[in-house]
Amino acid sequence: MNKSLIFDTEKYSVETLEMDGYTLVYRAFENIPYVAEPVDEKVQVLSIYVPEDYYKGKMIGNYHLENAPIFLPNTVGGYMPGPVERPGKNVHGETNAAFFALLHGLVVVSPGVRGREQKDKEGNNIGIAPAAICDLKAAVRYLRFNSKRIPGDTEKIISNGTSAGGALSALLGTTGNHPDYEPYLQAVGAAEEKDHIFASSCYCPITNLEHADMAYEWEFCGLNDYHSMRFEPPVKEGGKPEMIPVDGQMTEEQKAMSRKLKEMFPEYLNSLRLKDDGGNPLELDEQGNGSFKEYVKSFVEAAVQGEILKGTDMSGYDWITVQGGRLKIDFDKYVIFRTRMKATPAFDNVCLGTPENELFGSVTNRFRHFTEFSQDHSTVGGELAEKEQIKMMNPMAYIEDEKAVKAEHIRIRHGVVDRDTSLAVSAMLAAKLRENGVDAELAYPWGIPHAGDYDIGELLEWIDGI
Repeated sequence: MNKSLIFDTEKYSVETLEMDGYTLVYRAFENIPYVAEPVDEKVQVLSIYVPEDYYKGKMIGNYHLENAPIFLPNTVGGYMPGPVERPGKNVHGETNAAFFALLHGLVVVSPGVRGREQKDKEGNNIGIAPAAICDLKAAVRYLRFNSKRIPGDTEKIISNGTSAGGALSALLGTTGNHPDYEPYLQAVGAAEEKDHIFASSCYCPITNLEHADMAYEWEFCGLNDYHSMRFEPPVKEGGKPEMIPVDGQMTEEQKAMSRKLKEMFPEYLNSLRLKDDGGNPLELDEQGNGSFKEYVKSFVEAAVQGEILKGTDMSGYDWITVQGGRLKIDFDKYVIFRTRMKATPAFDNVCLGTPENELFGSVTNRFRHFTEFSQDHSTVGGELAEKEQIKMMNPMAYIEDEKAVKAEHIRIRHGVVDRDTSLAVSAMLAAKLRENGVDAELAYPWGIPHAGDYDIGELLEWIDGI
């Protein structure tokens, strides 16, 4: 037994926090190393937060100190490092999920996670793939290693994340105990334990990256203007950063690449041999039309139908029609309504420089390609990342792998107006999970852009339900 990884039950503080009209009293066990040989001692730590009522013999709903589910949120965005987050405000100044989860009676474990832009003293890149997912796995192993000392039920770990963090949550839920990650876990001194989890909550997961450019153009090809936002740092110390609009027009070269990538997507989609819940094939023809497109549309229609039932006036949207009591949407007009966010290629830039290019860097090379298409079209002679590195960041590569233990339940949310990745990405993930026996729940919430934790009440109900 590695004594450095034994959880100290006596090292804590009791905190009181008042937010949103609620008073929360909790016990905080903070900044605990979860690996014996950390690459970054400041990042590779976790904190455990527990409702103080549990130490007084009380229950919150049906939960108590021994059976409370463990909520494992990560703070990763853009594949940057994700620091530990205490109950309180998140980076957007909103009351975070950890606060509400504790009020609800969950034990909250917040792990620090390595990410891109991190370097060691020698200048080596230490946050490249698969560092982030291995850190999350190591944190899970730490909890299970200390199962008799940790508050809560270590067999009911439920991960949560948004964007790149949502992708990591999906990956954690699909790659449990897989040997691909073992050398990396051993290198950082992770506990010799299992790293599968019970459930995953995934908000707008930026995943399936080596096929994300194709999926993006399947959806947005023909839209040649793009519209996004960038952060402008505060002018004065203590000031707030501003969001600055970025608008542009694709070049002729980008338009040509868009058409080619769109043409490539049906072959990939059809190779997955996806089926809907009735066992019917989900396919696309050479033009990108077919049952899979209708499958994606069905989730948009469900979102619209939900708003109609709420009494929302939907008459102002030219892509929505109701005829004979039947709702229909014009998908092409809907995509125009959504607008394009990213120029082609959306993820593996032929000039390099995207967050994903950095994710697949090497120890000494900051940016690399991760698709043969972009390497073939590279304007900077970029290297191609190793296949194994790319694979370890894609949950689709493990869903049918018997060596990977899958979470029993996975909840996926992708906002109706979220343009950071194609709606096809979450639809493919959900369909493949369902086909392989995972209780995967997918929805496209109305009016929601690229965001997470916006329906925390529904998320907690889902956790109670499973």
